Parts: sequence; structure tokens; C-alpha cells
Amino acid sequence: MGSYYQYLRKNVGQYPLLLPGSCIILYNAERNEVLLQKRDDGEWGLPGGLMELGERFEETAVREMKEETGVALDPAELQLFNVFSGEDYFVTAPNGDPYYAVTALYTALDPEQPLSEGDEETEALDWFKLDALPQNKRRNHAHFLTLFQKQQEEG
Repeated sequence: MGSYYQYLRKNVGQYPLLLPGSCIILYNAERNEVLLQKRDDGEWGLPGGLMELGERFEETAVREMKEETGVALDPAELQLFNVFSGEDYFVTAPNGDPYYAVTALYTALDPEQPLSEGDEETEALDWFKLDALPQNKRRNHAHFLTLFQKQQEEG
């Protein structure tokens, strides 16, 4: 988390925070695959992260995609899938910090750019078929992917 969130945590202690962020489902329709990122905690998830002060949700999504995967997207290429918030999105971070995630989930088609594991949060990047996703996924991201898969099946 960036310095703004560290500042908040320092001032509110263990009280839950409300943390806005964005994720992208990068989809290759021809292969029916999505790009997932293996995080430093060993779980697979979608590229994304927390909003910085002054950012719009789509700017957060594009910035995080570039930082974590090397893929450069134009915000105009993003389609808003949904915004997720509320009790179901309460998270306890690995360091024990509690927060409520407010996540803008976008989809984008694969621009077929080379991948690069761009930051320290990324252990690996890989494409997975929608019907063969890894078991060890981040809880919220597993839910997002289930909804996306259902949408693809329904056409």
C-alpha cells in the first residue's frame, strides 16, 4: 500500500479502512483465457490495486496493469463490469490490517503485448482457460472471475 494508506493506518490504528481500487480482467476471447498474476503471498489474482489520491478508477486500473504486467492499455479500451462493495468485501490483509474493499472491475480485450513481471508484488503471470483456473485464488477475485465466466457462458 502506498504512503497515503500508511498515513491513514498510522492515524486510525486497527480500525477498518475503506480502500478504493480497481482490477482488470484481461481476456483473450479467441483462446477463452484470462491473465492472472501470482502475488507475493502465493495466491493468483487479477492485475489491479489501490487508487492513488486524485485518480479515477480507470486510471488506477491502467496504471496497475502497466506496473504489474507491462501491458499498456488505453482507458477507452476498458469496459466497466461492476463495482463491488459492502460487507462481503471485508478483507484482513496479510499483516492483519482490516479494510473494506471498494473495487471497480473492468474488462479489456488482450492487446497481445509482451508480458513482464514489473513489480515486487508479482511472482508470475500466466494465461488460464476460464474453465481451468488455479485453485489458490484471492477470495474476491475468485468471485469476480465466476461472475465473468457466467457472463461469457450466457453470451
